[in-house]
Amino acid sequence: MNFILELHIFHYMSKKPEETMHHISFFSISLCCCLFFLIIPHENFSTITAISVDIINQTCRKCADESHVFSYDLCTTSLQAVPVSHVANLQGLALIAMELALNNASNTLQIIKNLLMSNGSLDPFVVVCLKDCLQLYSDGITTLEDAEGAFLGEHYDNANIWLSAVMEASSTCEEGFKEKEGEVLPSPLTNENYNLFQLCDIALCIGHLLTSGSTLLMRSSAT
Repeated sequence: MNFILELHIFHYMSKKPEETMHHISFFSISLCCCLFFLIIPHENFSTITAISVDIINQTCRKCADESHVFSYDLCTTSLQAVPVSHVANLQGLALIAMELALNNASNTLQIIKNLLMSNGSLDPFVVVCLKDCLQLYSDGITTLEDAEGAFLGEHYDNANIWLSAVMEASSTCEEGFKEKEGEVLPSPLTNENYNLFQLCDIALCIGHLLTSGSTLLMRSSAT
């Protein structure tokens, strides 16, 4: 239970009060589903940590080997930077990636709003693109919540569909800045779009591993 609780506290601590209220019902659902994740005895913590780091590396490597757009480095550094990842199984790693994606999307939404407030210094085309991105990210946050709910219910196929939709939204946001005829405008959200895409791709890849009966799943369950 501590695993899920700490993970969601990590997510909610990064939110503004009004955003936190929006997530209350989902937080309650997550707590009800907490037994879905492993609970590590304290005396085995050091051993499990080593095994979990190995699972992170193996998972990220397998995903990178299967996709030329998947970033092994971002996968390992992102997951290992979250303390609870060191006591997580494969399912837990996917949820961590989704929580990181939600945090990214929420932060990016605020960045977009701040940029639009200073639109007097922006190219009018960029303002239009930012407004499109604002809608894409607003919808993306809701879609990520739906993906987490589906994942917690072990409806991996549904979760994968919604994760793919968020990845497409980040790509659409980025590509929008390149559509001005006769001029290439730099996107002010390149890093944010890339990170959201990659974080969703981590969860998506793990979802595929879970539905395909990967040997990584067998090993993580054994821990």
